[in-house]
Amino acid sequence: MKTQSKSSLHLQQYIFKNQLIMIVILSLILGTVGIFVNLYEEALSRDKNLINVAETIAHSDTVKEAIDSGDTALLNEYLKTIERTLTDIDVISVIGHNDTRLYHTNKDLIGTTFDGTKPDFIANGDYYSVNESGPSGMQRRTYAAIRDDKGNTTGFLMTIMLMQNIRAKRLRTIVIFAATIILAIIIEFLFSLRVGKKVRDALMGYEPDTFSTMYKIRDNILESLEEGIVAVNETKEIEYINKAALSMIDKTRVKALLTDTIETGQKEFSHPINTFDGTDILIDRIPVRNNNLTIGAIGILHNRTEYTRLAEDLAGTKYLVDSMRANNHDFTNKLHVILGLLQMENYDEAMHYIEDITMVEREIISEIMHKILSPSVAALLIGKTARAAELNVRFKFNKESFYDPAEFYIPDDVLITVIGNLIDNALDSMNEVTDAKELYVGIFSKENALLITVDDTGCGISEDNLTRIFENGFSTKGDGHGTGLYQIKNLIEAYKGTISVESEEGTGTSFTVSFTK
Repeated sequence: MKTQSKSSLHLQQYIFKNQLIMIVILSLILGTVGIFVNLYEEALSRDKNLINVAETIAHSDTVKEAIDSGDTALLNEYLKTIERTLTDIDVISVIGHNDTRLYHTNKDLIGTTFDGTKPDFIANGDYYSVNESGPSGMQRRTYAAIRDDKGNTTGFLMTIMLMQNIRAKRLRTIVIFAATIILAIIIEFLFSLRVGKKVRDALMGYEPDTFSTMYKIRDNILESLEEGIVAVNETKEIEYINKAALSMIDKTRVKALLTDTIETGQKEFSHPINTFDGTDILIDRIPVRNNNLTIGAIGILHNRTEYTRLAEDLAGTKYLVDSMRANNHDFTNKLHVILGLLQMENYDEAMHYIEDITMVEREIISEIMHKILSPSVAALLIGKTARAAELNVRFKFNKESFYDPAEFYIPDDVLITVIGNLIDNALDSMNEVTDAKELYVGIFSKENALLITVDDTGCGISEDNLTRIFENGFSTKGDGHGTGLYQIKNLIEAYKGTISVESEEGTGTSFTVSFTK
């Protein structure tokens, strides 16, 4: 926990420092440029305003008339009216041809002699601005020539802004920009903290390099699994699929397999899926949630073929054990017969009896083992031969039989269920007769087909019952029966097979099961 906190702090500090440095530098650059541009624009606007006011006053007929006539009262009245509307102009001064101040904003200076720098209108034109010192200190001054109707210079005027006021405006501009920069930095500071926290929460307290290491380890683990792993997002796009999954199922089918899981948000385990090559696949479908919302799904694919074969081998072992148990019982009975013959001193008959039973059983078992290449199915048939012997039924295995799962594969548990049920029904049927009891079993396979036949010489099935034997619950054996053939038929049809029956009362019954591709 300590390591995670330290790592998250490093990441948060890294994001915070970089974002803060970036915004400080950017704010300073933008602020500095903004200040200079604004001050430059203010200077241009200030000079333009000074020149426009000076030009307007210099062209005024009232001003020209007052200077020509020397009527300072008229000039004062006119310029006082103008000054009230000019909030940005600090001083207006009108100088006559004899350098006398005919008007000045400071009334004490009216009538005094102008002793400042004389304007040079020849070199600079009728209107120009300069920085100069005056009675009120440093100032931005605009000179404007006043001419009569003949173009003769009769005086000049000055429109002035004091430098102390200009500096105050500049300082206000700088303060506004500085405050904006500081505010931007504070906002970015808070934003960086929030981003750092969100990244830390998203990474669950880990450093990015820790995640990259975990990702590599995860990939190695997932790719080494025999199970297929598939992950899709909420838009059903594949986020991850390992090699085992690609070997089991086509990539284009992944979206369809996990669509229901994303839409319903429900878990589902051991769901069978169809494959084009007949591989037995089960899928566990698990939704991925975040804040009670389904944001994706994971599919875990299990290739059940190996498990099925292992189960079949175990089932075959079980049937072999059952067969040994039945043979043991039958062997005990045969030993009693041999013992009786020996006690009766019928030695030749005892010898022939031993030779007959040994040869018959060895022949049947050998036929089954050599022609039925599925251990489970072979064990079932061997066990049933022993069971038939106990019931005094002659078990005949068709010598033309041959079954190779590689040619036509049906799961062994299906074949065991079908064949075992049909043989058990045949043995039960022959318990009701006393005549010759014979059971004929055949299994025939080739590349595209599988045929199973079970014939008996039992009591047979009536014509009325023959049409109903596959109905659920129908039985001539009483309550608690009647589901075997119904389930067998459904199982066969699930694997695209068919089952048919022929029977004659008092003669026997023949069942035929066929599977084709």
